[in-house]
Amino acid sequence: MATLSRLLSAIAPPSTDGVESWQRHLDSLTKPPGSLGRLEELALRLAVLRGGPPSVEQPVILTLAADHGVVAEGVSAYPQAVTAQMVANFVRGGAAVNVLARQAGARVVVADFGVAGPLGPAGGLVRCALAAGTQNMALGPAMTRAQAEQALEAGAELATEAIEAGADLLATGEMGIGNTTAASAITAALTGAAPERVTGRGAGADDAALARKVAVVRRALAANAPDPRDGLDVLAKVGGFEIAGLVGVVLAGAARRVPVALDGFIAGAAALVAVALAPAARHVLFAAHRSAEPGHALVLERLELAPYLDLGMRLGEGTGAVLFVHLARAAARLFCEMATFATAGVSERA
Repeated sequence: MATLSRLLSAIAPPSTDGVESWQRHLDSLTKPPGSLGRLEELALRLAVLRGGPPSVEQPVILTLAADHGVVAEGVSAYPQAVTAQMVANFVRGGAAVNVLARQAGARVVVADFGVAGPLGPAGGLVRCALAAGTQNMALGPAMTRAQAEQALEAGAELATEAIEAGADLLATGEMGIGNTTAASAITAALTGAAPERVTGRGAGADDAALARKVAVVRRALAANAPDPRDGLDVLAKVGGFEIAGLVGVVLAGAARRVPVALDGFIAGAAALVAVALAPAARHVLFAAHRSAEPGHALVLERLELAPYLDLGMRLGEGTGAVLFVHLARAAARLFCEMATFATAGVSERA
């Protein structure tokens, strides 16, 4: 297994040696320069990461699940048992992410990073659980620093295995009742934003639950004093096991120069931690969509990412990230398959 120190040492910005030639290639295709808008920007970024013509033919969705002790504070509209129930649904192939992944030709990897409820025998489920959920971060650290590092490395290992099996795009997904509370605390800790600015309704909290949630995030930050200069400290004190796993996915993608499609707010919070640990990891990140969660806009601003889709989604699971697969594949194929003015015998503009 790749240790955190080895992962971090392997992360560097991609070479820009070929950027000018790849841009010339895009401009030589049978269209007015820039007329395909952000698809051209996407194709160029993918080419830079790959170091040549891009390819998105074997995408893998990594949907990591874990529970959160903070649900004891009444921050969620759903009971904690739903986490285990949805994991079973993922494994059976009946969730939204499964449907969208089948349409996109993507493989879904479902991993238990610390689900509290009983899962029973579940073929295809990857077992990475460190405990039956985190501790209640409103009262103290969600996990130990060692646990945070272990969960991060387990996520990196899953991503590395996918890459070595041929994955050319990683998409982030998650499931965990209470995890928008953890994501809100992470975002507030790393950006300095007030809890009320970054905390939303999650899976459908009413006004009273939202007020409790904001108060709980404020209490968690006060109780734990996470150090914004230390991403691992923030992760351990107010994060979640599945969020730590997603940090590892981002770092593994960055170490291997494989694009990582971020889903929504939870994945974005994980990316904030990853970039705090390795600023150059930013280069592999693609914001699939803009979540309806208010904190996500701040996450995207801090990561300097513009989302490719804005559909008002807030489900998680990897649903927004898998929709991005279609755009990434389209951009790659345009780069590789579209005729140039010269090869098509089409006159260029005067």
